[in-house]
Amino acid sequence: MQDLNDLALFAAVVKHKGFSAAARVLNIPKSKLSKHVARLEQQLDVRLLERSTRKLRVTDIGQAFYERCEAILAGVEAAEAVVATAKSEPAGLVRLACPIGFTPMIAHIMPAFHRFYPGIRVLITATNRRIDLVDERFDIALRARDELDTDNQLIVRKLGAARSYLAASPDLLSRLPPVTIETLGKMPTLSMNEQHATDTWTLLQRDGTAREISHSPIIGCSDFGIIEQAAIDGLGIAMLPHHIAERGFRTGALVPVLPEWMSKEVIVHLVFTSRHGILPAVRALIDYLADTLPGAMSRCTEVEPRQATLLRAAE
Repeated sequence: MQDLNDLALFAAVVKHKGFSAAARVLNIPKSKLSKHVARLEQQLDVRLLERSTRKLRVTDIGQAFYERCEAILAGVEAAEAVVATAKSEPAGLVRLACPIGFTPMIAHIMPAFHRFYPGIRVLITATNRRIDLVDERFDIALRARDELDTDNQLIVRKLGAARSYLAASPDLLSRLPPVTIETLGKMPTLSMNEQHATDTWTLLQRDGTAREISHSPIIGCSDFGIIEQAAIDGLGIAMLPHHIAERGFRTGALVPVLPEWMSKEVIVHLVFTSRHGILPAVRALIDYLADTLPGAMSRCTEVEPRQATLLRAAE
């Protein structure tokens, strides 16, 4: 493959009708131009220019080659212009992956993002599966895990931390025998584990005491909205994130179960593949999520659960 510099310098000589004129325009020594063109001819094994002391003539093959060089160089300039434009302002396509439980918060904040950046299009994949950003060509992934990702290829931006709490409807608890940490596993439960018929909750007390609770949930689903509603409807005891459980507690649709016990802390964070060379559109979404998502999670506690809203309307 030919050196683009050689092609560009040869094209300049033809365009400006001589080595001297091209050297003046490019502000480089005439000898350097001559050296590059001679090397190009040697590599191609063809004469592109006929030189004499007074005149320079482009050969037929040289003219055809020049026209092709101009097309190639124009393509390179166009490609560079695309990159320059993409780097100059937030615009284009961004691919985001997020856990299913975060979709209500994402839905809440995305309209304002579009108003701020109308040139950015966002494709959102809601999944609890671990996304491989490189292989699956995602720009950003939102994650909530016990530990931060340590993959050397990924940059991590921490957004906050949260815990989950046990919750159930008052009606269900009135029908059950007293719930203790020893009897919890025998109670009707609801789980985020949709893959297996059994599940295990790791519960902690504030002093650090830990218990593993094995149980067989009535419903297993990765969507917190379904688990929340099933808990409100009295189907079982659920382990719900604070921002979801709290709104049920506030309205009375749910009540705490064993409030001295809670889940491990999960860290909410963004991961992306590079700190340098990030396109403005990707950077804009990263910064926007970091600024607005923690607040959106807090505002979830202000939203009344569906059944509580219906009861208020009936009154």
